Amino acid sequence: MSQPSPSAAAPGNDSLIQKAKQHLLQNYKQQPIALVRGLGTRVWDADGKAYLDCIGGIAVCALGHCHPEIVAAAKAQLDTLWHVSNVFYSQPQIDLAEQLTEWAGLPRAFFCNSGAEANEALIKLTRKVMKDRGTPERFEIISFEKSFHGRTLATVTATGQPKYHAGFEPLPAGFQHVPYGDLEAVRRAVGPATAAILVEPIQGEGGVRMAPEGFLAGLRALCDERGLLLLVDEVQTGMGRTGKPFAFMHDGIQPDAISIAKALGNGLPMGAMLCREDVAASLTPGTHGSTFGGNLVSAAAANVVLRLLRQPGFLADVQAKGEHFLAGGRALQAALPPGRVKAVRGKGLLMGVELDREAAPVVAKLRDAGLLVNSAGETTVRFAPPLIITRQELDEALGILQRVLASL
Repeated sequence: MSQPSPSAAAPGNDSLIQKAKQHLLQNYKQQPIALVRGLGTRVWDADGKAYLDCIGGIAVCALGHCHPEIVAAAKAQLDTLWHVSNVFYSQPQIDLAEQLTEWAGLPRAFFCNSGAEANEALIKLTRKVMKDRGTPERFEIISFEKSFHGRTLATVTATGQPKYHAGFEPLPAGFQHVPYGDLEAVRRAVGPATAAILVEPIQGEGGVRMAPEGFLAGLRALCDERGLLLLVDEVQTGMGRTGKPFAFMHDGIQPDAISIAKALGNGLPMGAMLCREDVAASLTPGTHGSTFGGNLVSAAAANVVLRLLRQPGFLADVQAKGEHFLAGGRALQAALPPGRVKAVRGKGLLMGVELDREAAPVVAKLRDAGLLVNSAGETTVRFAPPLIITRQELDEALGILQRVLASL
C-alpha cells in the first residue's frame, strides 16, 4: 500500500506540533507525530512516515480507516440531510436502533455522542427507575477499582482510579468502588442505598484485566436477588471487539442496560445506551436528551458498520484472529528474557502485554519502529487494532514488539 510523500508546501510534524502547543489546551500526553491520512490498517504522519495502526483510535476504527462503504454512506447522507433535531423522526437513526436492539437483545435505544454520555444515561436511568419503583433512597452505584467510565463529573466519579479524581473534588455522591472480580466484596458492599452495579466485562483502561470466570453471572444473580440493575459498560468491548457482538454474551447473561460507543460510528461520534423495555419506561419525554445524539451522518455510517460486522463469519474470523494473536503474544513472552513480559491478557482483538517496567517509553520505541499502540495502566501495552487486520499484520506487529522488547 503506497502513500505519496507530502508536498513541499504541506506542514510537517514539527510545525503542526508547534502550532498545536500554541493553541490547544495541554491536557493530553500526545505522541510527537501529526497523523494526516489513513487507509485500512495503516496511517501516515505529516512527514510521510507509515505506521501499522494497532490501536485504531483506541478501539474505535473497527473496520479500519476510510472504509469505502462507510465513506460512501456518510457522503450520501451529507448530500441529503445533516441534522434535524430529535424532536423529529429520522430514518437513519430508526434503522440503526432496529439493528442494534436486535443484535444486543435489548429492545430500546437512546443515542448520544460518546461513551461518557452513554454511561451518564445509565446513571440517570438508574436513579429514575428507583424513584419510579418507590425507592428513592436507592441511588448508589457500585463500580470497580481500576475501572474507567468517562470524563464527565459523574462518570469520572464512577471510574475507580483516584488519579482521574484528583483536583475535581468534591465528587458527586452515590458511587463506591470494590475490587474487580471479587464477588463477595460486591455482596458486602450492597446496602439499603444500592441501586445498581456498573461493570466492564474487560477493564480496558485498567490494563486489559479480565473478569474471572463466573463473575458476571454472579453479578447478575446478585442483582436479581437484591432488586438491583446490572449495567454493563461495553464502550470498549462492544461491537465485535471480543469475537461476539458484546462481551457480556461470553457469559450467557442479559444485562438490564449497556453503554456502547467507540466502534459504533467507526470514528464518527456516536454512542448509545440500550436497555430492557421495563426500565426504558422510566425515561419519559423530557427526562433525558441529546442535541446531536443519533446525528444523521453518524447514524448512516453506523448502519453500514452494523451491516458489515453482522456479515456471516465476520465475528468468527475476529475470534480466530484473536486466538492467533494471543497465542503469538504468549510465545513472544516465552522467547524473551524471563520476567520481561509479566502477562499477556485479552479476548478477541483486545490484548494487553504487561511489562516489568513503565509502558510509555516502550510505546514510544514501538512508534519509532512503525507500530502504533498505547499504554493502559502504568505497565501494560494495549493492542486494539481494526477488526479487519490480517494474521500477517498481527504477526508483523508481534515481530516489531519482540524486537523492541528484546532490545531493552
